[in-house]
Amino acid sequence: MQLDLRSIFIALASLGGLGLLFGAGLGLAAKKFAVPTDPLYDQVLVALPGANCGGCGYPGCSAYAAAVAKGEASINKCPVGGNDLLTNLSRIMNLSPLPQVERQVATPYCDGGDAEAGSRFAYEGIPDCVAATAMLGGDKACQYGCLGYGTCVKLCVFDALSMDANRIPVVDALKCTACGMCVQGCPKQIFSLRPAEKRVHIRCRSHDKAKEVRKSCTVGCIACGICVRVCPTKAISLEDNLAVIDYEKCINCGLCVEKCPMKTIHG
Repeated sequence: MQLDLRSIFIALASLGGLGLLFGAGLGLAAKKFAVPTDPLYDQVLVALPGANCGGCGYPGCSAYAAAVAKGEASINKCPVGGNDLLTNLSRIMNLSPLPQVERQVATPYCDGGDAEAGSRFAYEGIPDCVAATAMLGGDKACQYGCLGYGTCVKLCVFDALSMDANRIPVVDALKCTACGMCVQGCPKQIFSLRPAEKRVHIRCRSHDKAKEVRKSCTVGCIACGICVRVCPTKAISLEDNLAVIDYEKCINCGLCVEKCPMKTIHG
């Protein structure tokens, strides 16, 4: 069977002509229906880190950029970009420089892992903290404690969280951007953001009385008040059976860490 070169040429020419026709049509449609973008929005979006973590309170960087460009959002809402981003956005938006943002880091306020806190029952469900919480509040003897199934690790888009051998979350302070995803996502609410330069923190969330705390965890706060008495700047107080630090007063002296009988305070 011999090839009909003329037929092949006609077919190729026809396909090429259709391609040019459709391409021209798409080009005209794109120009006619194009939605003009705000140059200010484009500049803000390029300046943002692109993490789309939601730490600013918006669904992603694009939504936050739109709000900033319209003047509907402050330029200091992004925890990931830090002070460099704040400076860039001030320039782009032609605003007076805002005060520098104090760097923060996520901190788990629980140290009661498998070795320190017992279980109320054997949980055999999905290895997820949210799922475990739905089962009678979780299997941990302390109703306030970390369940240890690592949901926070899965939520962290910056790979700043891991679980240690005792099933307690560990934060890599160098990687943490204080986006707040772990704070929002932990069903037991054991995470909080603290100033990165303030090392001292109380690794407990329990508001139970001392007797109940001792039954469920060997490192829980028993509200003995020793830390309150030894603090030279009066930075610690007791609130509902739990020691709380006022970081505006804390000077990182470490006396509370040294004197805490339950080893609940770290620094």
